Amino acid sequence: MFADEDLDSVRVESVWRKSQQGAQESRGCQTAAVTSDHAGVQTGFRTSSFTQTEPQEQVNPQGDFSGSDPPGLMDFLKRVEDLLIKELVKNSRSHAFDGFQANWEERSQHVSRLHSLQHPSAQERGLQVTGVSWSCTGSVVACAYGRTDDGDWSNEKSCVCLWNLDRRSLRPKQPDLVLDVPAAVTSVCCHPERPALIAGGLFNGEVVVWDTSRTQDLVLAQTGMSADSHREPVYQVLWVPLQKKGEFGVLSSSPGGGVLLWTVDPDQGRMVLNAAYAFVRQQVPHSSSLRVRSSSTVGVTALALSPWDSDTFLVGSEGGLLLRCSFSAQTPAAVTPAGRSVTPRAPAVFSFRPSSGPVHSVHCSPFHRNLFVSAGTDGLVRVHSLLQADPLLSVRVSDSYVFQVQWSPSRPLVFAAATGRGEVQIFDLARKSHRAASAVLDGAPDRTATCLAFNGPNPRLLALGAADGTVGVWQLSSDLTEQSPTESLQLEQIANQVAE
Repeated sequence: MFADEDLDSVRVESVWRKSQQGAQESRGCQTAAVTSDHAGVQTGFRTSSFTQTEPQEQVNPQGDFSGSDPPGLMDFLKRVEDLLIKELVKNSRSHAFDGFQANWEERSQHVSRLHSLQHPSAQERGLQVTGVSWSCTGSVVACAYGRTDDGDWSNEKSCVCLWNLDRRSLRPKQPDLVLDVPAAVTSVCCHPERPALIAGGLFNGEVVVWDTSRTQDLVLAQTGMSADSHREPVYQVLWVPLQKKGEFGVLSSSPGGGVLLWTVDPDQGRMVLNAAYAFVRQQVPHSSSLRVRSSSTVGVTALALSPWDSDTFLVGSEGGLLLRCSFSAQTPAAVTPAGRSVTPRAPAVFSFRPSSGPVHSVHCSPFHRNLFVSAGTDGLVRVHSLLQADPLLSVRVSDSYVFQVQWSPSRPLVFAAATGRGEVQIFDLARKSHRAASAVLDGAPDRTATCLAFNGPNPRLLALGAADGTVGVWQLSSDLTEQSPTESLQLEQIANQVAE
């Protein structure tokens, strides 16, 4: 069925390959020859120039004047030598220019406002300016926000704002630094030597120290709510020099807690109570003639330090009491310690004639060791001597409250008072009349001027805080800042007069 059979092979040539080979062609192209040239250049000459001054005679650096003297020079020097030495000795003992400071600035005849500083966030919440203070450099003004018209206890948050007036890009409505505070701030005070430190008193009784040179937590130390702290709002804080040179403590006052002296412990971040002073009616000198509230404890509303005596401080009270006190007093106060770590002492050593209402402000003269001023709700500013119970003179400032009074740092006879009528009255005791030499009205007449502060390094600047949350920086006229030659003598005459 199947059988082997050999067949011839069949070959089929590719027609496609041949057709493709036949369609291929070769082409070529060539650009024209590229020509190039080389060229060079070289300067062929150069010039140089110089100059030389004429030779000068060499001056003898050793001061050898062995050569010929000008005619009559030696005779003149010998003739005036004794007289010149006599006058130099006399000038070294003279006090004719004591207190004189040269003023190289252009004289100004008017009081003008330079800046109106505002913190919109605080103004929207209705916060008021409760304190202003200048840094020791005079460049930064610190402003405390709180409330002066609300006596109810509150946990409302507040702040302290700082403006650097020397900055070129000063923005009046944007503070350079804002310190947020968990309670209303009632007082503020810049450190007298370290511009980065600021002390503040709070409505809840705390005392806080901020360090603005820090980058994160600016709170350097605080009292906290402990047995040593105040139980009522802190009305005033002041930096006090301690016994160790260069160290400062913080003095705070409160209506219910008297006066407390704190030291700063930055390592622990807290304030350490160093001394406590209490004021009891029975321990106040001549207390029978003083009007105080029914409680035996005298509420402190104002403080002042003497720049002449580190042991002396002054106290004003809610009942109009005005006292001279001593830091070194050792008499225990007749009060219950209330768990404090130190025993309260009774510091009062002398009492002045009381005023008819609470004392809001006391300030010692920087030019006389015995003079100070006080002001309060009766609208009067009284000039006192530490050596007399009665005031030397009384000046009617306003028919409203006087919230703060302060001596000028450059004029011995000038002081300023912030009133409830929204103006600052500046008085010059060198004038025969006791009317204000100048009045600064910052805004509406019914807006309360709550605080003021002279700029120590730059006495021409005055900061004024108001109840609407603004801080006005004013430039005073030359008449209010430049001391006259006889002014110190006039101040001495006022201090030596006997109160009527």
